[in-house]
Parts: sequence; C-alpha cells; structure tokens
Amino acid sequence: MLVVTLKPIKGQQVNVDLDGQSATLKITQTTAGLFMDIGLDNLWIAQGIPCLNCNKLVRYKHLGFRGELFFADTVGDLDPSYDGLGGRFKLFYATEQEMAA
Repeated sequence: MLVVTLKPIKGQQVNVDLDGQSATLKITQTTAGLFMDIGLDNLWIAQGIPCLNCNKLVRYKHLGFRGELFFADTVGDLDPSYDGLGGRFKLFYATEQEMAA
C-alpha cells in the first residue's frame, strides 16, 4: 500500500505513478467538502468525487483504473478536510491484489 503525499492546502494537483499508471489527482476543498478529480494518461476519468473517510474513490472497473484510492482519518472517524491532508488525513493507494486480500 502506498501513501500519496499531499499538502494541507485548499487546492492542489499531484502527478503520481500508481502501480505503473500515470495518474493526476486534483484535490479541491469547497464549502461542501473535499473533492477529487482523477486522470489517467492525460485523460480525466472521474471528476467531482466526494472524499469521504474510508470510502473508495474510483469504484468502477470500466474507468480503467487499476487498484483503489481512499482517504483514512488516522486519528478518528471524520471525513477529510484540506487542513489535515498529509497529517491526520492520509490518501492511500492499494493495488488490486491488496484490495482483494
């Protein structure tokens, strides 16, 4: 399992290799919560995904993303907010094999 490095800022875009996939993650804090757009190889495959504690972000195989992304609150059971990114709220990537275990 991989922890994706994030900063505690309201808007950021991260390019990261996830098990051989060239992924772009755009994370934005709004008054309604934290949201993510996910891109693979310069193509957005999912946009406006609500970031909730311990919930899968991709979910659907037909999007072509291998594995899964999810946020976890390392202190309690709150949904993530920008000010705790990289600290209390961690973004994890798990391979398909790790998700099956």
